[in-house]
Amino acid sequence: MRILQIVPSISLIYGGPSQMVLGLAPALVQEGVEVTILTTDSNGDIGQKPLDVPLNRPIKQDGYEIIYFRCAPFRRYKFSLDLLKWLKLHGHEFDLAHIHALFSPVSSAAAIACRQQKLPYILRPLGTLDPADLRKKKQLKQLYAAIIERQNLAGAAAIHFTSNQEAKISERFGVSTPDLVIPLGVKEEGERERGGEGGNILREQLSIPVEIPLVLFMSRIDPKKGLNLLIPALEKLLAVGYKFHLVLAGTNPQDPDYEQKIISQIQNSPLRSHTTITGFVTGELKVSLLQAADLFVLPSYYENFGIAVAEAMVAGTPVVISDQVHICQQVRDSESGWVGATDVQALVELLQEALQNPEERQRRGLNAQKYALQHFSWDAIARQTIQAYNQIIVAKK
Repeated sequence: MRILQIVPSISLIYGGPSQMVLGLAPALVQEGVEVTILTTDSNGDIGQKPLDVPLNRPIKQDGYEIIYFRCAPFRRYKFSLDLLKWLKLHGHEFDLAHIHALFSPVSSAAAIACRQQKLPYILRPLGTLDPADLRKKKQLKQLYAAIIERQNLAGAAAIHFTSNQEAKISERFGVSTPDLVIPLGVKEEGERERGGEGGNILREQLSIPVEIPLVLFMSRIDPKKGLNLLIPALEKLLAVGYKFHLVLAGTNPQDPDYEQKIISQIQNSPLRSHTTITGFVTGELKVSLLQAADLFVLPSYYENFGIAVAEAMVAGTPVVISDQVHICQQVRDSESGWVGATDVQALVELLQEALQNPEERQRRGLNAQKYALQHFSWDAIARQTIQAYNQIIVAKK
């Protein structure tokens, strides 16, 4: 089985979509699938240097191939004419394409190219069919959908949603393409060191005393992530004597003005002396933060899955999330954390309960890790994905 994974960028600065493709590809290879990733050298928006990678030729990595193409002529939109030319020349050599993104020119054009070559394809919308997301640039998206994306959805073999809730609420523009619900996976990064040497070293580096709960926000600094709820909620808790230290880890290459607004808000708040702002984190620092945290918090207004939540869970960290993060039911059912409404007072109450009960945090953290390892392992998700691929390929013959 030869599979194409097509994604506008796999730079980790873009977060979940990149992580998903880079996690799924080696897991598919382990199950005997030949995988080629087509992507661009985009590494952030205007002003950012592209990825320093060889272009237009396969690079072997963990058993699969990646082919990077120059992001041009529209760098802001992660578009590549060279990628589309390659797809038109070589698309017929593959059994199926898995396309990650909607309302992205390179993904939209790739879907059209697949139809022209009668190559079956799956579309993963990345939450862009959520009504809340569609309200952003509403008129432009309605026009884009009418001209391009509705036909792409109609021609797809399946639409890949990462949770039942995402599938339930998503707009389909009147098409009846089958749903494919497969969650995202996470990688286990070694054993959790609660109170161990690694956690203590990190706390020393960040000047956080061992007895102070570390509250971690690790996600894109974006209006949809609920920071306008989290910051006032933490200010209220601080005012009534709760002790904690917030680590804000993330960036927003597409909206640096909003990122700076949040940073300025914290710097001019009582939270200033109780907050560490790290910027974008990856590698060992990211793992250390997830494992050292006492609570992971993400009060998003909408989240089609919440890969950062799953990463926190596999690290054994209990989570505090909104009921608009679409794996909230799994968190509730497994007692892996606390779930509430997108409201400042509701968030205050959840954080109060979590902060004042370290034994309960530990219990829910253990539940979180057990559930995530069982349900969000890449091995299990790869097998589920291959089953779906096989069904589509057989049906198209």
